[in-house]
Amino acid sequence: MANQENTNQSVNSTSELAVRREKLNALYESGNNPFEITKYDVTSESVDAIKLYEEREATLAEGEVITVRLAGRLISRRIMGKASFAHMLDGKGKIQLYVARDGIGEESYAAFKKWDVGDVIGVEGHLFRTRTGEVSVHLTSATLLAKSLLPLPEKFHGLTNVEQRYRQRYVDLIVNPEVKDTFVKRSKILKLIRSYLDEKGFLEVDTPILVPLEIGASARPFVTHHNTLDMDMYLRIETELYLKRLIVGGMNRVYEVGRIFRNEGMDPKHNPEFTTIELYQAFTDYYGMMDLVEELYKMLAKEVCGDTKITYQGIEIDLGHWERLTMVDAVKKYSGVDYNDWKSDEDARAAAKAHHVEIPENATKGTVLVEFFDAFVEDKLVQPTFIYDYPVENSPLAKRKPENPAFTERFEYFINCTEYGNAFSELNDPIDQRERFERQVEAKRKEEPECRAEVDYDYVTALEYGLPPTGGLGFGVDRLVMLLTDSASIRDVLLFPTMKPEV
Repeated sequence: MANQENTNQSVNSTSELAVRREKLNALYESGNNPFEITKYDVTSESVDAIKLYEEREATLAEGEVITVRLAGRLISRRIMGKASFAHMLDGKGKIQLYVARDGIGEESYAAFKKWDVGDVIGVEGHLFRTRTGEVSVHLTSATLLAKSLLPLPEKFHGLTNVEQRYRQRYVDLIVNPEVKDTFVKRSKILKLIRSYLDEKGFLEVDTPILVPLEIGASARPFVTHHNTLDMDMYLRIETELYLKRLIVGGMNRVYEVGRIFRNEGMDPKHNPEFTTIELYQAFTDYYGMMDLVEELYKMLAKEVCGDTKITYQGIEIDLGHWERLTMVDAVKKYSGVDYNDWKSDEDARAAAKAHHVEIPENATKGTVLVEFFDAFVEDKLVQPTFIYDYPVENSPLAKRKPENPAFTERFEYFINCTEYGNAFSELNDPIDQRERFERQVEAKRKEEPECRAEVDYDYVTALEYGLPPTGGLGFGVDRLVMLLTDSASIRDVLLFPTMKPEV
């Protein structure tokens, strides 16, 4: 039955396409090019026009009218002899049009009746309220600005195929108004973040997207080739090292809204290209970054959602309350295992075996702790939670804790069992940093012999000039937008997500 339905839809679409092509040819033959007009002056958009009329309706003198010029897409029409009704969609919403032969002239009305749903039009007329109470435009002129050669999805079913919605976002935005609301909110979120950081004295900067070397981090980069320099280059997997170079240079508070590229898997939380915000502040530490995250997220929730308590996929999340736990305390709380009971790496590996936690063959205590966290803790962190003090083994860019060098001053924060951001008291010891980089690159080459990972020795050189004590934070914009718009997939908050080409 489904196949028959799809076949019928395809036949209908093909037939309608032919009809629209015939109408296009008829326009050309009559000397009317529907793509010729280069400009159409508008006075307002639909929502603003309706609001204006509602505000002035009661005070309009007899015979006084409010004239408007609007432009948008014809999305419905009801032809009724000498007069018709239609709806037009523009950048802010939709408005009803009353189109009468006596209002726009016999020739224009005959042309209007041949237009199709989907055509882009410009209209002029005066605002009035119909007997049913709907604010509408009584047209005095109507102009075809662009002919639509493809039909929009059928009214009552819309564009419901998810894959097709992502591939044809332009159609999705026309027929599913709530989709546009998500991206309006995304823009608002970015503006609010920028305003918040700017007010705190941060400077927005840009750093290279094309970088000359593959660093030792676990993320796999995209590789390209620069013909003039005859060298391979890499799309960046982070903005961190360039931003910290700027801190060395005396730009004490910087941030970047950066497009990041990782040649890795795709799922509802991951897309090969995504947006992050990284920020660095001299003379503070990871506790300063915790305070900033908490304040920022509370503000965003209030401004975007109206309250610090939001609902995400049916779960109430309180962004006004944040828990803070060390990784050691979190593992003990949710698994009952205490890191401090392990006297050696062998003890840690034995504990992992006893609790059926998979670990690398020569895992250290720190590595085992992280695996326990992944196995027992992350899926319990529904409400906003900072997990801090990470083992040095998996934190190559974080400063060691002075009182316990096996751990670093690092945190990640989790909401709805998902990691949303990562922060450090930044490592500023160039000797320690060089050693960690070299170990990281060596480990990556062992794991992936074909990789070309290198140590970023220029960054080490920058540290040798002196990086002040610095707090750094990075978080994903896309996941944040998902949270604040109640979107289930990252593809719902990317206008054009990465898609496998259709065959």
